[in-house]
Amino acid sequence: MVQLYNLHPFGSQQVVPCKLEPERFCGGGRDALFVAAGCKVEAFAVAGQELCQPRCAFSTLGRVLCLAYSEAGDYLAAIEEKNKATFLRAYVNWRSKRTENCRVCIRMVGHKVEAPLSDTFRDQMSIIEMPLSEAPLCISCCPVKGDLLVGCTNKLVLFSLKYQIISEEFSILDFERSLIIHIDNIVPVEISFCVGYVALMSDLEVLIVKLESDPKTGESVNYQPLKINNPMKRTEGVSNETLQLDSDDFVICQKPVELLGEKSSQSGVSVTLESTGLDDKTIKYYHVQHLLYKRFAPDISSLVLSDDIKLHSLQLLPIYQIGSPTSDRKKLSQEKELLSLFCFFSLPHVGYLYMVVKSVELMSVYQYPEKSQQAVLTPQFLHVITSNNLQCFTVRCSAAAAREEDPYVDTTLKACPPVSMDVCALRIQLFIGLKAICHFKNHIILLTKADPEAIPERREPPKRLLSRKGTNVKFKTPPVAEAGWNLYIVDTISPVQLYKEMVDYSNTYKTAKTQSCIHLLSEAHLLVRAALMDASQLEPGEKAELLEAFKESCGHLGDCYSRLDTQYSHLALPYYKMSGLSMAEVLTRADWPLEDGSQKYERGLIFYINHSLDENLDEELSEELAAKVVQMFHMAEPKQLPHILCSPSMKNINPVTAMNYLSKLDTSGFLSILVTLTKAAVALKMGDLDRHRNEMKSHPEMKLVCGFILEPRLLIQQRRGQIIPTELAVQLKDTQPGLLVASVLGLQKNNKIGIEEADSFFKVLCGKDKDTIPQLLVDLWEAQLVAGLPDVVLQELFFKLTSQYIWRLSKMQPPDTIPLRTSEDLINACSHYGLIYPWVNVLISSDSLADKSYTEDLSKLQSLICGPSFDIASIIPFLEPLSEDTIAGLSVHVLCRTRLKEYEQCIDTLLERCPEAIIPYANHELKEENRTLWWKKLLPELCHRVKCGGEKGQLYLSSLKGNILYLFEGRHLNNFRSIAKGGLFVSSCSTLEETRTGVWRPERSSRSATY
Repeated sequence: MVQLYNLHPFGSQQVVPCKLEPERFCGGGRDALFVAAGCKVEAFAVAGQELCQPRCAFSTLGRVLCLAYSEAGDYLAAIEEKNKATFLRAYVNWRSKRTENCRVCIRMVGHKVEAPLSDTFRDQMSIIEMPLSEAPLCISCCPVKGDLLVGCTNKLVLFSLKYQIISEEFSILDFERSLIIHIDNIVPVEISFCVGYVALMSDLEVLIVKLESDPKTGESVNYQPLKINNPMKRTEGVSNETLQLDSDDFVICQKPVELLGEKSSQSGVSVTLESTGLDDKTIKYYHVQHLLYKRFAPDISSLVLSDDIKLHSLQLLPIYQIGSPTSDRKKLSQEKELLSLFCFFSLPHVGYLYMVVKSVELMSVYQYPEKSQQAVLTPQFLHVITSNNLQCFTVRCSAAAAREEDPYVDTTLKACPPVSMDVCALRIQLFIGLKAICHFKNHIILLTKADPEAIPERREPPKRLLSRKGTNVKFKTPPVAEAGWNLYIVDTISPVQLYKEMVDYSNTYKTAKTQSCIHLLSEAHLLVRAALMDASQLEPGEKAELLEAFKESCGHLGDCYSRLDTQYSHLALPYYKMSGLSMAEVLTRADWPLEDGSQKYERGLIFYINHSLDENLDEELSEELAAKVVQMFHMAEPKQLPHILCSPSMKNINPVTAMNYLSKLDTSGFLSILVTLTKAAVALKMGDLDRHRNEMKSHPEMKLVCGFILEPRLLIQQRRGQIIPTELAVQLKDTQPGLLVASVLGLQKNNKIGIEEADSFFKVLCGKDKDTIPQLLVDLWEAQLVAGLPDVVLQELFFKLTSQYIWRLSKMQPPDTIPLRTSEDLINACSHYGLIYPWVNVLISSDSLADKSYTEDLSKLQSLICGPSFDIASIIPFLEPLSEDTIAGLSVHVLCRTRLKEYEQCIDTLLERCPEAIIPYANHELKEENRTLWWKKLLPELCHRVKCGGEKGQLYLSSLKGNILYLFEGRHLNNFRSIAKGGLFVSSCSTLEETRTGVWRPERSSRSATY
């Protein structure tokens, strides 16, 4: 049963001053109402609160059977009857008709207008006649593009709206018959059309299809009229022969069916397309996608097709993309983009609302308290008329559209009442003799007549149940107009005014703690949301008022979900966020004492505060509110207290109060470590260093690292987007830097902090600017290499470390603190740090470096270069500040060239700068394919330098001996002799021969030095 609220959605009403009893009427955009009576159509001006006034009138060809207005193109389409023949006409430029006797231009659809006649069309109404091969039964205008769809017995004809360009300054509206949709086995009584979506309805069937515009996803359009000889069989297995039975002895009775999505193509209703456009390039639709087929079962108790089981009020309702309700944009795009589409149709006692865009889904079922005659769907309401009542129901269109528009709905950021929420009736208003209804803007048009038997019937009731073959639509001639009728314009009140009434109504449920409060406030929220989605109908002042109401409704819903103990209590968080309320304002609203005076805090409020404090908001609570939060969590969620106290929003909490509540906690497992660290941090705020040290000593360092991983805000906090080290982090920097680095590394391993955040943290902690690197940060980088973090880009980390090592070596700058690891520690613990080559130790032994820290940086750099993972080419451009004039710089440059296999250049450099290192270098580097450099490069160079003499003559001679010994021990004598040329090489060979025979005289070496 639908819940009824006695609200007042309807405002003032006025009588339309019609001269004749209306037969058809419809809204005309924002400011007009069309009423057809007899062979005339009257247009009335409807603007705001002003009285409805006649605007113009024009004659029709005959009695109007169907009327439809299109805002796109601003035209009126009508099916008219004269002498038992029906005609389809469109009335364009009707606003130019001042008087009934004004001239009117009548032209055939597609008729090309010559330029000299353009002045004729500027200021007069035109009637476009659209001939059809079959009698038109119903029409529908696309609200987006203005195309006109016409329903006939076996087909639908689409007239595309277009403009004929007469000159550069003038164009006229026209149509082109672009498509015929052939339909078998169903005769449309009502149709609805919207941007390619077609809904058609017979007495007991509804079919919804989509005309696809992508030629790649379906078959091509047939360009010749299709003659269908073999229609599909019905899904229930009724054969074609059975359908053709025409005997009075049989009653055809089919089962109710509902087919959704692709299954609806199995309904047996054949739908094919025939393009009739003159230009192939103008083809809009290529194939059909079936979306929904629904058939209802008739009531056969009386063996007569009763009006009680006939469908009525088919309607497609589009909702357009216009931006979020909380958007700050002042101007929204005027171009309509379809966001969501809904289809409504109704039986006399029940109505159905479907969503049909991305998926076909039944949203709501409306049970009417009495038999309905007609209904009209709006984004905010469903208005239904019975013989004596105007009923107003809520709808879920805005709830479904909100989820299509915003992907953050149904998250912790945003929320919206569910589509599945039960609908309700806001009002049942007494109206005697209701016959018809239509809606436009914020107006409802109602036709009443005292005599219920005087309305024109839609068709003759058959004497028995008929198959589709015999359901041709026939219009009955209405009786002569009688007195006792009225056409009313009923204004709906503004959404904000109705919203306020709904909020006031909901206050009666607050103390009862029932779902009714949430339900009514959700209805109020959806009402405001729907009004904001239709922003094109709003004035600037109205939009601002609606935005304020939207935020207020979110606050009310947040209060409900935080106060009531329901399974949806977590929704308090997104609703409070959408309300724009600060945490302090929410806490001020959260005083709900029980009847006995005690205080109880429900899980919705606790969830909101816990989540808000965890988000590192910039808001700082006062000391009183912070104490209130601690008290709330002590009562409801005591295990969350350590996390709550670490929030930046709790900065103003009295540390004595915090310590008292922490002391009451039951410490066990990891909670014990977290409580210990929180107590240590609070003790620092109290200035109690002894208690701080005792707390830090109560657990080993590895367990303390686990505690920091559980709550990173013990070390790092963010305020206004800036990283702020805590007092505990500052204390650890001075007392336990190893624990601090290990904790930050643990945070990185567990994805609690990013690489850039960690770098910024240490720079801020050590008081360094962006370009200065503190040693603690270098310690962290070295620890990252040792730990092998998966998220750390290895070469980027190498670059950071080598850049820092090179900068210190070039500036002779020692680290600001003692490094946590030596080069030996890193070589033993990390595979990326390699053993330093022996010849490097020989090279640097010639230089006495006083600063041990300087030596450590050099050893770490050399070890990285000697490691297997280092990309040497990437660091060459950054070696420029490290001069080769120093032994440190020379060792790094030679190491890099060696890794790049530039051995000959390295040999020349070492012979020039450090001859004593050349033989260790050659022994380590000149192996395998590089072995020939011993006699091709090194031996000739040594011999030449020995011959030249000089201060380093003895060093060269010693190296030459080492070279000759290598050749002897490696049995490379033949290779040596093969390349020996000149007296120096011959003497060297003699020396080698004497060495092999065991005769070696030092003085002979002296003589050879002067050779």
